[in-house]
Amino acid sequence: MILNPKKEKYEHLDQKSREIMLKTIDFFENKGFEKVKKDLHERVWYSDFLDFVKENRIFSTLLTPSQYSSDPDTRWDTARICDFNEILGFYGIEYWYTWQVTILGLGPIWMGNNEEVKKKTAALLEEGGIFAFGLSEKDHGADLYSSEMKLTPLTGGGYVADGSKYYIGNANEAALVSTFAKNSKTDEYVFFVADPKHENYDLVQNVVNWQSYVAEYALNNYPISDAEILSTGSEAWDSSLNTINVGKFNLGWGSIGICAHAFYEAISHASNRNLYGKFVTDFSYIQQFFTDAYCRLAAMKLFASRAVDYMRSASSEDRRYLLFNPMVKMKVTTQGEEVINLLWDVIAAKGFEKDVYFENATYDIRALPKLEGTVHVNMALIIKFMANYFFNPGTFPEIPKRDDPANDDFLFTQGPTKGLGKIQFHDFNIAYNSVNLPNIDIFKEQIKVLKEFLMTAKPSKEQALDLDFLLSLGELFTLVVYGQLIIEKARIENLEEDLLDQIFDFMIRDFSKYALQIYSKTGSTEKQMELCLKMIKKPVVDMDRFQNVWQNYAKVLNNTYEMNP
Repeated sequence: MILNPKKEKYEHLDQKSREIMLKTIDFFENKGFEKVKKDLHERVWYSDFLDFVKENRIFSTLLTPSQYSSDPDTRWDTARICDFNEILGFYGIEYWYTWQVTILGLGPIWMGNNEEVKKKTAALLEEGGIFAFGLSEKDHGADLYSSEMKLTPLTGGGYVADGSKYYIGNANEAALVSTFAKNSKTDEYVFFVADPKHENYDLVQNVVNWQSYVAEYALNNYPISDAEILSTGSEAWDSSLNTINVGKFNLGWGSIGICAHAFYEAISHASNRNLYGKFVTDFSYIQQFFTDAYCRLAAMKLFASRAVDYMRSASSEDRRYLLFNPMVKMKVTTQGEEVINLLWDVIAAKGFEKDVYFENATYDIRALPKLEGTVHVNMALIIKFMANYFFNPGTFPEIPKRDDPANDDFLFTQGPTKGLGKIQFHDFNIAYNSVNLPNIDIFKEQIKVLKEFLMTAKPSKEQALDLDFLLSLGELFTLVVYGQLIIEKARIENLEEDLLDQIFDFMIRDFSKYALQIYSKTGSTEKQMELCLKMIKKPVVDMDRFQNVWQNYAKVLNNTYEMNP
C-alpha cells in the first residue's frame, strides 16, 4: 500500500514506463539524501534533475499526447503520471512542483486549436523543456473575471500584450508560458503563449523563499501574432478550468508521496528509541497514532487510485470525474495533513531538525491543500453534486481498473465547464451493500441519517449562505464519496477485511466530528441538532483487528526504507 522505492518493481507498467520510474528512483538515491537536503536549504535550482529529465526524455514521453509523437511509448496516461507524481512527492516536493506546473502549462496548449504550437511544444518537450501556466495575478489571485492582462489588437494586424502575472511556477526557465488574458477591445478571453527569453518579458522576482522559482512576470508591449494564440472566448475560459481539472489530480499524489516517506522515518525512529525502559512503539497511544496514520494514508491511496479509473474513463456522457477529481485535490491533501500531524505527535521535536526528512514534510504538506484552489473553493464546487449523488442516481457501466497503456484523449476535449449540477452518479449503495463489516455497517447508519437530514432538515436560505455551515455539511458528503471509492478499490485489490474495517474506524470518528460541528453552530435548528446527535457513533472496538493492522501493516515497516545518504 505504501511506496517503498527500493522494492517497488512497477510490474503493472509497460517496459518503457517501468524504466522511467526506476531510473528516476535511481537518480534520487544516487544523488543522496544529504545533497537533496543541502540543495533545499541553499535554494539551489535543480538543473541536475532537469538535465536528467532531458537526457531520458521523461517529460516528453509522459506528457506528450500520442498523436504528436512518432514514439509508440509516448502518450498522456494518467495512471503512470500518478506513479511519477508519487515518486517525486516522495523525494522532494520541489521536483514535483516543476513537473506539476509543466502539466498546467501544457493544458491550454493541448486543449487549444493551434496545431503549430502543439507541434512546437512536442519538439520543446523533446529538448527537455519545462512549461508554465500564467493564470493568477497579484491583486485578484485566480479570479479570472478580473484578469488585467490585456491583449490589444493593432491596426496593421497582430497584437501587443501588457500586464503582469503573479505566483507562476517555472516562469523563470519555461520554454513557453501559457498566458490568460482579455482582449482590450472586445473583453473576450484569450490564451496565448509567451517566451521568457523575449526582451519584452520582464522576470520581476521569485515571490517565495524556496528552491523552486515561483515568479512574478510582466509583459510590456509584448508582440503577439495569431501564431501564438491558443484559444479565444469561451474556449479560452474552458481551457483554464479544464486545465485545472487535469492538474488538480497531481496534488493528492504529491501528498501521498510525502506521507509515505515521513511514515518510514517516523516508524523507524520510534521503533528504535527507548524511553523509561520501553520502546516508544510499546506505548498504546503511540500504536494508535501509527495505526491511524497508516489507515489514513492507505485510504488516501485507495481513493486516489480508484479516482484515476474514473478520470481515464471519462466522456461527455460520464463526467463523474468532476466530483472525484477535486476530492483528490481537497480531501486527499487535507488527509495528508492529518497523517503528518499524527506522525509529528510521535516524533515530536525531532520533526524540526534540519537533517531529517520530516522537516521537509511539515512544510510541504501544508502547501498542497492551498494550491489549485483552496479547500473552500473546492468544497463549494463539490457541494454542487450532492443532490444528484444522494437522490438522483443514474445507470452507468462498471468502471474497471485502468492501468492500461492508453492515451487519455478526453482530457483535452472536455468541452464546456457548465452544468455541474446536472451530472449524475451511479448509486453509492452498490458499493456499500457489497460489504458487511462492523464499522462499515455503522457508517451506513450514519449515511442514512445524513440523507434524512438533507430531506427533512436541509439548510435554510440563511444557512446556505453561511460557508462555514456548508463546509461542515460538505465534509459529511465527501466522507460518503470517499468511503464509496475506497470500498470499490478494496474489492478490486482484494484488500484484507481487517484493514478495510480499521479504515472505517477513523471514518466513523470523522463523521461524528463534523456532525458535532453542525450541532454546535449558532444557527442550527432543533431538528438539525436532533439528527446530528443521531449521526454521532462510536466505532466497534476489536483489539484483534487493531493489533493485526498495527503489527502487520504499520509496525512491520520499521527499518524497511531509508534513503541513501
